[in-house]
Amino acid sequence: MITMSHSAAIGAEAHAEPKAKVRNLSLDRARTFLTLVVLLHHAVIPYTYFGHTDPTSWVGFDMIVLATDSFFMAMFFFLSGLFAWSGIARKGPASYLADRVRRLGIPFVICAFTVIPLAYYAISLRLNPEIGFSQFWWTTITKGPWPSGPIWFLWVLFAFDLIACLLYRLSPDLLDPINRLSLRGRRRPAEFFAVMMAVSAAFYVPGLMYFGPSNWFEFGPFSVQHGRVMLYATYFFFGAGIGVANIDRGLLSADGRMAKVSWDWMVLAIVPYCLLWGLIFIKREILGNPSPLPNWYEGIYAVCVTIFSVAIMFLILAFFQRFRQSGSARLLDPMQAAAYGMFLLHYPITLWLQYWLFDYNWPAIEKASAVFVLTVILSWGLTAALRKIPGASHVL
Repeated sequence: MITMSHSAAIGAEAHAEPKAKVRNLSLDRARTFLTLVVLLHHAVIPYTYFGHTDPTSWVGFDMIVLATDSFFMAMFFFLSGLFAWSGIARKGPASYLADRVRRLGIPFVICAFTVIPLAYYAISLRLNPEIGFSQFWWTTITKGPWPSGPIWFLWVLFAFDLIACLLYRLSPDLLDPINRLSLRGRRRPAEFFAVMMAVSAAFYVPGLMYFGPSNWFEFGPFSVQHGRVMLYATYFFFGAGIGVANIDRGLLSADGRMAKVSWDWMVLAIVPYCLLWGLIFIKREILGNPSPLPNWYEGIYAVCVTIFSVAIMFLILAFFQRFRQSGSARLLDPMQAAAYGMFLLHYPITLWLQYWLFDYNWPAIEKASAVFVLTVILSWGLTAALRKIPGASHVL
């Protein structure tokens, strides 16, 4: 009997007819969890020990911010990329881009003119109590600066989607190597981890060393960190490569080995995270916090961030795969439909809560907890109300 080789079998799966998108509860829960991580990140920033803007602070929040800032936006791009290539194949590039304009472009424009100025007015009012909102809004729109807050993610993701459409027109088979790696990753996830880590480091380390950690491209409300944009692209296209074929047969399959070795990902995340704190100690206590930092320091720091970022993403994905039937994971399900809207709408809620709590003599933990809980409740409720408007659910 003639049998198909393993390589040929992988190729057949990669070029199978694209099916209609099916909800994946593990991925939906991971995305919802990540949205809560974003809200937590913004809720605790003013109360960090290093660089706090509130009278009270707690070093534990620095530990949270260091972890979240090192992975959560890259993981968002990965999750967004998972359905990009298959979506282009199913709808065609033109129809797919039209959908992306509705889902990303329209919210970006609306938020840039409303949500973001409203959020940053809270900061401006603290510095200049005499300024009115209409004056602040007009100055922001016409003269700047016009910060984007968290919505920079939308236009960068749209740019990646546009590039993906162009690449698909060039060759629908372009991401097949990543897909084959994903299919092998069902049994050997460490292989996918090693390749993704190496490619991410190849793009991220030189960018961080050249641009530094704080250099941003800014043009009106369009902004992105120079040193990280290629890292984000790497995550997006690795996700897109996994999504070329059926996701449930590759790295992210429900019965794959990735979820069975979740403790390994935890160790791989904890070690570089601890090294990052060691580097921060060296920067502040030995080097004297210089600016700019030596290239060797930026290089080592970038390598640690790369390992931590990929490892904690694998850990989160493995957790939601492994415990997909548990009651604790199901707690995120009611919030799933509102998660995108919460991401878009939470920022002014967070900044205004921080503004109102500024003068209260509460401990940092109490302030941050109040901001986080109220941000979740209010942004969830506001999103649910807006989604009742006819047609709004197609955008939010």
